[in-house]
Amino acid sequence: MIYLLEDDDSICEFVTYTLNSQGMEAKGFSLPSDFWVALDEKTPSLLLLDIMLPQENGLTILKKLRATTKTAQLPVILLTAKSTEYDKVLGLDGGADDYVAKPFGMMELLSRIRALLRRTETGVGEYHVGKLSVHLSKHIVQSDGNPVALTQKEYELLCLLLANRGGVLSREQLIETVWGYTYTGESRTVVVHVRTLRQKLGSAGDCIETVRGYGYKIGDTL
Repeated sequence: MIYLLEDDDSICEFVTYTLNSQGMEAKGFSLPSDFWVALDEKTPSLLLLDIMLPQENGLTILKKLRATTKTAQLPVILLTAKSTEYDKVLGLDGGADDYVAKPFGMMELLSRIRALLRRTETGVGEYHVGKLSVHLSKHIVQSDGNPVALTQKEYELLCLLLANRGGVLSREQLIETVWGYTYTGESRTVVVHVRTLRQKLGSAGDCIETVRGYGYKIGDTL
């Protein structure tokens, strides 16, 4: 179940309809008070949360969710008309897992939802491959026991490869999942990010293998 807290009725109806049509059970709320009642009855698999809301804003709601044991790890994607770097940082620092600015395309939103669900529904709290360790709940990456600082995209790219360990992901698949279907930049951005990721991981970066002419993989040897 996916919950959407959005006070714009047209957006709420459109998004929930699209999600349901894609086989993702979804329920929308226009008021935080209605959302809290539903949350007491059932915890969703993911929350799409608008920032500008009546009664209380999305960042306040996010803070409450992260402070409650039951919802501390609930995957949250912020939806907001605010697109400044400052607002984005506030949301991510407040505990949001991703951020999509309005107006957004549904294909991009679906891509981001699937990517986040894939990371959180694997049942895996940690990954260990050779000298690489990733602690998902703590958002910690270590190479040979040493902490590694990654950008959001580098981290998402690494987690996606780990979640599909043993399988090969094409550059197009990586772009669609990590950057979104509406990304219009060069496909070479994947090559650049993988190269930087390997450099930051040091000796642990060898676990990321290049499949010539197609994409990348992380082997299934633990």
